[in-house]
Amino acid sequence: MPVALRLTDVQQELVADYRSALAAAGMWTHPVRLWPAKAFCSQVGGPEAWSRLSVAEQCGLHRRVRTFVGWLMVSGRLTATPEYLVVGQPQLGRIARGHYPTVHAVITATGQELGYSRSVIEDQWCLLVRVSAMHRQAPGPIDRARLRSACEAIAEAEARHAPGRLRARASLTKHRGGLEAVLFHAGLVEEAPSPRPSGRNDRQEVEKEWARVPARMAATMRSYLQQCALTQRPATVTRNEAALRELGQFVADRFPDVAGVVDLRRCHVEAYKAWLAQRPLKRQGKGPTLHRASIRNRLTAIGLFFERLMEWMVDDAPASRLLYAGDLPTLDRPLPRFLDDASSARLLRAARADDDLFVRLAVEVLARTGMRKGELVRLSVDAVVQIGSAYWLRVPVGKLHTDRYIPLHPQLKTMFDDWLARRSPDLRSDLLFVERGRPIGVGRVDRALRKVAAAAGIGHVTPHQLRHTLATQAINRGMSLEAIATLLGHKTLTMTMTYARIADRTVANEYFAVTEKVEALYDQPKALPASVEGTEMRRLRAEVHRRMLGNGFCARPVEMDCHFESICESCTFFVTTAEFRPTLQRQRDDAAARGQVGRQKIFDGLLARLREDAS
Repeated sequence: MPVALRLTDVQQELVADYRSALAAAGMWTHPVRLWPAKAFCSQVGGPEAWSRLSVAEQCGLHRRVRTFVGWLMVSGRLTATPEYLVVGQPQLGRIARGHYPTVHAVITATGQELGYSRSVIEDQWCLLVRVSAMHRQAPGPIDRARLRSACEAIAEAEARHAPGRLRARASLTKHRGGLEAVLFHAGLVEEAPSPRPSGRNDRQEVEKEWARVPARMAATMRSYLQQCALTQRPATVTRNEAALRELGQFVADRFPDVAGVVDLRRCHVEAYKAWLAQRPLKRQGKGPTLHRASIRNRLTAIGLFFERLMEWMVDDAPASRLLYAGDLPTLDRPLPRFLDDASSARLLRAARADDDLFVRLAVEVLARTGMRKGELVRLSVDAVVQIGSAYWLRVPVGKLHTDRYIPLHPQLKTMFDDWLARRSPDLRSDLLFVERGRPIGVGRVDRALRKVAAAAGIGHVTPHQLRHTLATQAINRGMSLEAIATLLGHKTLTMTMTYARIADRTVANEYFAVTEKVEALYDQPKALPASVEGTEMRRLRAEVHRRMLGNGFCARPVEMDCHFESICESCTFFVTTAEFRPTLQRQRDDAAARGQVGRQKIFDGLLARLREDAS
């Protein structure tokens, strides 16, 4: 260690700032502790000179000197490079923790409130310090764009200098998403975190593909997409962009003489159609070629593009019509896939036995309300409202740009209350389903349903199948098409008529009427007339008569629950007297035996009211 170091005035001022920072952090300020700062000034010269050194020279400095370099970075006096952060491993998080205790305490408290472990919170803090040092600012508020660009730069540096650290690169992406949530809920940024970060590599590949499209054609297509973005959903614009970009690349590869859309002719479109029918899928395991529905969607988007250009009288519009309705492949019209009553009952029983509250709540809500999974994850904290004596669930604006109210079963109301009770009141989010500070995405819903379906042993089940199941169960039990359309949020009855094809009540009644006579004939062909019903039909008729309603009958299987079973008893106008006490007690015991907590509470309240009236 040198005995004396001669420093310039600027360097002495830098050392004095370091001494003040140590004192403010409550650290030892003995001259020996200041030696790294003096040595840095003597050997390197200053922050600008340090930036001109190679990574090897930067990492070759004394360990204590590099600690002073770390202070320069966390205080915003020196720009940290991704290469130095990867190779040098300067431990900026540990250095910044002593100089910025207030910010560190806010990050730690918010991370703990969101449910992160202490080790994950420290990793998030280290990432924040590294990103802040790259942008030459103190740890604190940083916008999402800077955060993601810095993380991408660090990941690229790791790929160049530490290619074997794949786990480190994966954890970088994970901690970035968590850090976005912590910064938002700590009040340090105003931009809410997204369910999952988008990748920059995908955008780079897209730009490379656009570069292959002829310049004039690409300009026309992108101008059209900008207009579409003003009125269409982002997902629709993305699909249209992919179709137009694919057409542009095909034309550039096969017909190099085509410079713009105005140069396209019918022969070009026919060649594209033939290529599209033979084009292999980019995703493995999904089939050898595109599905007919995917081909139809692409051609529809391209045909609408041509029509709009001609209507707008764009200079680069097609000279004549290029696509016709006959060019679109005819699609099959299969009936919606739904679960039968037994499978649906097993699924709900498996969901209720799961330990995860979100799994139970997601499956129950999807099965009982027929919501789309996208609508489920966008529910707000005030989605449950009370209208009169009943509770309703407000479904947010979704696929068809409409919202609606759905009657809510008491059991679902209790589950929503339990979820809200576990939700932190300090979260800066109006969404109901938030996990570790970030909105729960549809992928979490898919995984929850796969878990329950595997436990129930019913194979692959999708969230939309539960929507089809509810509609099928409703129409099989006599619910009107208008009511089903309102429940599912359909704009027209044409959408709901699909479920009417599943259960035609007239066909079913005539079929069973004939079956009774045929069954009787097969059982006793000589002794019994054709009008005598068989054993099975007699059992079914008795089962139906036990659940006869005022203007029809209920065909619900015995093993299934019905959330309207006790709807009259839960009404505020329901009146009962002591003579019905034995019946109410038996209904209460039946609900307890079946595990129907909501129904049991209703009869407990009625029995308690009778006891109060008697006293």
